[in-house]
Amino acid sequence: MIIITDKSCTSYRRPGHPERPSRVTLTQELLYDQTELPLTWTGPTPASDETILRAHTPEYIARLRIPRDFDADTPYFPDIESLARNSAGAALRALECARRGETVFSLMRPPGHHATRNEIMGFCYLNNVAIAALHARATGTKRIAVFDFDVHHGNGTEDILLNQPDTAFFSIHEHPCYPGTGAANVGDNCFNYPVAPHTPRKEYRERLARALADLRAFQPELIAVSAGFDGYARDPLAQGSLEAEDFHWLGAELRQFGVPLFNLLEGGYSNDLPTLIFAYLKGVAGQ
Repeated sequence: MIIITDKSCTSYRRPGHPERPSRVTLTQELLYDQTELPLTWTGPTPASDETILRAHTPEYIARLRIPRDFDADTPYFPDIESLARNSAGAALRALECARRGETVFSLMRPPGHHATRNEIMGFCYLNNVAIAALHARATGTKRIAVFDFDVHHGNGTEDILLNQPDTAFFSIHEHPCYPGTGAANVGDNCFNYPVAPHTPRKEYRERLARALADLRAFQPELIAVSAGFDGYARDPLAQGSLEAEDFHWLGAELRQFGVPLFNLLEGGYSNDLPTLIFAYLKGVAGQ
């Protein structure tokens, strides 16, 4: 299995903000120390304007350079453009790995799935998964699906991929919850599976299974996963009910599709995040 990460992605922080460097550093430590999964480590190459502009506008890129916070949750940092380009570049490298038949996880920040075509928001500066999905379509993939199991709706990915040909978006998320979207399906290709706060674990997993069945019916030849671990029962930013075993199950289910698959870290803010990621990776790896 390949892990894509980079020391620079832990270089920025705002005190008290839940999207903190330790999300990555503690996960790196666990993965370095474990002996169950053989891992290969590599870093990203920054995403180019050509790839970014499939998902965002030139004005959007220019806004990343203006030294003013983007919203109450999404601070400006002096080097945020280069950090966001690295995170998007990691998604593109993960795509390349998947196309070679390799199992891959991008352990990077910032996350991306709330960034819309025109708006920086929700801890997200560039929409990594949408950039990678559109690049895949532009470079030969005929049917690509984005599967998003973050507890918060991937509103940005939906906005960018809405009605894109031969592309589908599947999101299982808590609703009502930030960002307030995702109550119903949108357009021809964006499928939403809202889960009420405090939904019992069994029902939450049934909802995930329903989304997986619909994903299978789409018959993708490539799957991009927005892997958010904040549906966890003890995550501080939502009211989910999932346990580590559920993330392992989810990884194993996605593995059974038998098509190229790449995974990008989105949310997950509990101190148990490294354990949750490891459980998911073991499922994806068939362990």
